[in-house]
Amino acid sequence: MRDFFSLARWMPGLAALLRYERSWLAPDLRAGLSVAAVALPVAIAYAELTGVGAVVGLYSCILPMMVYALFGTSRQLIVGPDAATCAVIAAVVTPLAAGDPTKHWQLVMTMTAMTGVWCLVASRFKLGVLADFLSRPILMGLLNGVAITIMVGQLSKIFGFTFSDKYLIERLAGSLGYLAQSHLPTLAMSFFTLLLLLVCRRLRPHWPATMLALAGAGLLVWAGTLGQFGIKTIGQVPSGIPDLQMPEFPPGLLRELVLPALNLAMVSFVSMMLTARSFAAKNGYEIDADQEFRALGLANLAAAVSQGFAISGADSRTAVNDANGGKSQLVSLIAAAIIALVTFTLTEPLQYIPTAALGVVLVMASLSLTDFRGLWALRHSDRSAFWLALTTFLSVLTMGVIPGITLAVLLGLFQFLRNVMRPTDQLLGTDDDGVVRTIGNNEQVKGVPGILVYRFNSPLTYFNAPYFKRRVLALLVQDPHSPRCLVIDAVACFTHQDISVMSMVGELHLELKRRGIHMVMAGRHGQLSHWFRQAGVRVGEDGILLCPDIYQALRMTRCYRSAEEELPLAERDPEQEEREVSLATTIA
Repeated sequence: MRDFFSLARWMPGLAALLRYERSWLAPDLRAGLSVAAVALPVAIAYAELTGVGAVVGLYSCILPMMVYALFGTSRQLIVGPDAATCAVIAAVVTPLAAGDPTKHWQLVMTMTAMTGVWCLVASRFKLGVLADFLSRPILMGLLNGVAITIMVGQLSKIFGFTFSDKYLIERLAGSLGYLAQSHLPTLAMSFFTLLLLLVCRRLRPHWPATMLALAGAGLLVWAGTLGQFGIKTIGQVPSGIPDLQMPEFPPGLLRELVLPALNLAMVSFVSMMLTARSFAAKNGYEIDADQEFRALGLANLAAAVSQGFAISGADSRTAVNDANGGKSQLVSLIAAAIIALVTFTLTEPLQYIPTAALGVVLVMASLSLTDFRGLWALRHSDRSAFWLALTTFLSVLTMGVIPGITLAVLLGLFQFLRNVMRPTDQLLGTDDDGVVRTIGNNEQVKGVPGILVYRFNSPLTYFNAPYFKRRVLALLVQDPHSPRCLVIDAVACFTHQDISVMSMVGELHLELKRRGIHMVMAGRHGQLSHWFRQAGVRVGEDGILLCPDIYQALRMTRCYRSAEEELPLAERDPEQEEREVSLATTIA
C-alpha cells in the first residue's frame, strides 16, 4: 500500500492507469483516434510556425504525450504544440539563428529544455500557485495579441509573398505593397483549402476537418503536379527515430534564452492550467498544480530529447478528447502511438502539403485564441480589468511577443502588489441581534459608540504597514463619536511575523495612548502575544489588549466607554442601548 501511495505521488497518471476500468476502453480508443487525427496536421503546421521541419512537430507530440500521461493529474488534458508557445519560440530564436536552419533547430531544442528545467524548479519550490498569477484579463489580452501576430505573419504564406519587415506595425503599414506581390496560384490554393475546411466543418462537424483539408490540398498538388506553377510545399519529410544532436552554437547564446524560457514556462503553465482545471471541474475531479508543473517540465524535457520543441496544454485537442468521451490518460498513449506510426512509416505523402494550406490552418487555429467580445465586455463589468487586458494586447502588437509577455508578467506582479499594498478595508458594527457585520452593507448595522472596529483585508507586511497606520489614524480622526477604543480584527491581517509590522504596531500603540485611546487585538491571541513580546511591544493592562475574538474584544472594551455612559439621559440613543443589551447577550 505504501508503494502505491508513493507511485501515486510521483506518477499519478500511471497510478490511475493501474486502476483502469474495462468499460473505459471503447471511449478511450475512439477519443485517441480523434485526437491523433486533429494533432497530426496541427503539429505539422506549428512546426512551420516555429521555423523547423514538419517532422519536428511530430516529434514534439509523441514522447511528451506519453510522459504527461504518466506524470500528469488531468484525465482529459492533451499536451502538444500550441500556437502561442510556437510564436514565442520563433520570436526568440529566429534573430539568434541568423538564417542558419541547423542552429535554429538546436536553439529551439535548447530553449525547450530550459523551459522544462524552469518548470521543474517551480514544481520543486511548490510554485503551482503561479497558475493564478496571470489574471484572466492579462491572459486574454496576451492571447489576443499573439493570435493577431500569428495571423498577420501567415499572410505571406497564404498570398505567396515574402515579408521584408520584421515587426507587425511595419508589416501592416506596408500591407498594400505586399498584397500587390501576391502569387495567384498560391492564393487560389489557400482559398481551396479554406473552402474545404469550412465545408467539412459545416457538413460533418465531427470529422477531422483540418486533416481532411490538408489531405485534399496535398492530393491536388500531387495529382495536378502544381509544383510547376510555383506553389511551395513542405518538401521531403524524413522518417524514423531522430538522431540525437548536441548544440553547436556559441555558449553565449544561452544567456539570450534564459529569461525567454522563464517567460515561456510561465505562460505555458498558466494557459495549461486554465484548460486542465476547466475540464477537471466539468468531469468532477481536482488538479494538483505543483504536480502539473512537474509534468509540464518533464514533457518539455522529453520534447527536447526527442528533437522537438516546447509544448503546452492544447485546448482544442483536449476538447476533442472530452467530446469523444475520453475517460483516462490512455487517450494520450493511443494518440501518441498513432502519431509515432505515421512518423516512422508514412511520412512520404506529407511532402505534397502546400505551405499555403498550413498558413490557412494556422490562421484558423489562431482565431480560436481570440476573444474580442469577451475583452470588450470587460469594459462594462470591470473597467480596471478591461484596461489591463487592453494594455497587454497593445503591448504585444506594438513591442512584439516576448516584450509583450514580459510586460504581462510585470502587470500581473504589479496588480498583486497593488492589491496587497492598498487593499480594501472595512469598519465593523453590530446589527439588532448583536451580530458583528460590515458597516455600509446593511442599514441595520451601526457602529458601537466609543469603539472603532477595523478590518484590513490583506496580510500585513513591511510594504503596507505604513499605509495601515495612516488608515487607522485617519479613520479615528474622521469618526464623529471620538472613539476611546480601537479594536483590530487580527485574523485577517496578522498572518506572519514581520519585524517592520511589529515596530509599526508599537508606534501606533504609543500614538493612540497619547490620545487616550485603548488598542485591542481580536484573534490570534497566542501568536500575537508571542510576537509582541519578542518585538518588545507591551501587552496587557498597560499595553495592547489581546482577545480571542471580536465578540470578546467588544465585551472587554465596554468598560472603557465612560464618555458614552456619562452622557445625559436625553442624549442617549434608546436603539443603541437595546443593541448593546443584545450584544451583551450574544457574547456572554
